[in-house]
Amino acid sequence: MNKSELKSFLDDKVIQYNTLDFIESDPVQIPHLFSHKEDIEIAGFLSATIAWGNRKMIIKNAHKMMALMGNSPYDFVMSHTENDLERMKSFVHRTFNGQDFSSFIKGLEHIYKNHNGLEAVFAKHQSRGVGTNSTQKSISEFKKLFFEIEHQNRTQKHISDPMNGSAAKRINMYLRWMCRQDNKGVDLGIWKSISPSLLSCPLDVHSGNVARKLGLLTRKQNDGKALAELDIKLRELDPNDPVKYDFALFGLGVFEGF
Repeated sequence: MNKSELKSFLDDKVIQYNTLDFIESDPVQIPHLFSHKEDIEIAGFLSATIAWGNRKMIIKNAHKMMALMGNSPYDFVMSHTENDLERMKSFVHRTFNGQDFSSFIKGLEHIYKNHNGLEAVFAKHQSRGVGTNSTQKSISEFKKLFFEIEHQNRTQKHISDPMNGSAAKRINMYLRWMCRQDNKGVDLGIWKSISPSLLSCPLDVHSGNVARKLGLLTRKQNDGKALAELDIKLRELDPNDPVKYDFALFGLGVFEGF
């Protein structure tokens, strides 16, 4: 396929998969449970944090997270007591355990009380310019602020740092949820201070394999360098909304075995 044919093919796949039906099998359904901005962004952040492994288990455990917070995530983050955090000890999703969960609650409290909330932190360090449109520095700076609280070193692994070469799949997916205006009811688009043009594709084994087969990616590892390469290609296809192609790449890989 030439570039025009590839764009047409992928645009059609975006239309096919960027629909409300997508929500049923995706953790994006968790923030959709809420209507208050802070509830949406906290629910989304925690759900994205555990979004690896079996998708049904991700969704099940994300629902469990919300239940442990009384289904009022922002209120819980801002007014929890140490006794409340005792309930978190029972939680586990793969290597993310109750101690990690408690630290994330405290990290979120720190972000809201001292740094004006999640949107303000991610918006502060976004990069704009020729060849530098990116939120990857924002992610790195967010991680620094988030872990200013007392925490176990092991907990840091649950937030990736693009400045250390990571593709930061889960955080990039979270930013897609929060920032992208898709008008289809999937991505929530509640953050207006970060342009969708700056977002990066949530690169994982599925999207990476499809991207290589389509000639969008040559690097074999799914790391930060691969993400930068994919960013360039997807921005050429649609500079205003490059991460819409996540629906196409993911759908082709997961649902079609492309």
